[in-house]
Amino acid sequence: MTKRVLVKFSGEALAGDLGYGIDTQILNYIANEIKTLVDAGIEVGIVVGGGNIIRGVSAAADGIIKRTSGDYMGMLATVINGVAIQEALEHAGLDARLQSAIDMQEIGESFIVRRAKRHLDKGRVVVFAGGTGNPYFTTDTAATLRASEIDATLLIKATKVDGIYDKDPNKFDNAIKLDTISYDEALKEHIKVMDDTSIALARENELPIIVCNMFEKGNLLAIVEGDMSLCSIVK
Repeated sequence: MTKRVLVKFSGEALAGDLGYGIDTQILNYIANEIKTLVDAGIEVGIVVGGGNIIRGVSAAADGIIKRTSGDYMGMLATVINGVAIQEALEHAGLDARLQSAIDMQEIGESFIVRRAKRHLDKGRVVVFAGGTGNPYFTTDTAATLRASEIDATLLIKATKVDGIYDKDPNKFDNAIKLDTISYDEALKEHIKVMDDTSIALARENELPIIVCNMFEKGNLLAIVEGDMSLCSIVK
């Protein structure tokens, strides 16, 4: 069974039906799903997006805010979400640490890969915030980067759909689910799983990407135990 995984949550997922901000009931649900992994002896890292607060690309869309500044604003949003997830994990009885790619000593640790691995070895959940710390890179790329750095054997992208489709299943009734797809196919067809940079990095590090529905209770544990029936895999 998989020993160490990284789970990527979108910022939008934290908003729930609110559409903006953070729904604490979603936080509680996520924390309890992560707890099932920890209780099963799995070491867990988490990367979260910031789209429930602000996206760099959107902030810079009309040219008033520079793209680099917009991206840093987005990174700060991921730190806000990271603090919220850490709090929820601790509320669920887990030991958690927040590490930020942007130094914020009053809020969390600076990202140091050796320290992160040490926390994981001790059974602590590590929340990686601040993206990669650089503009022009998405939190998907941050997730692949951190998963590779901590030697995770799986990268799980927890979304609102149960896998990868050849077209948007919310718009097309004839959308076909793709249970398995290669890195090259995902890049060639521009399948909107993760951005191309993150997929290319996963390919380079032979890191499987699992796409699953985060709102299917027990799905994360089922995946790490080898049940891939409710997800898709890029490998």
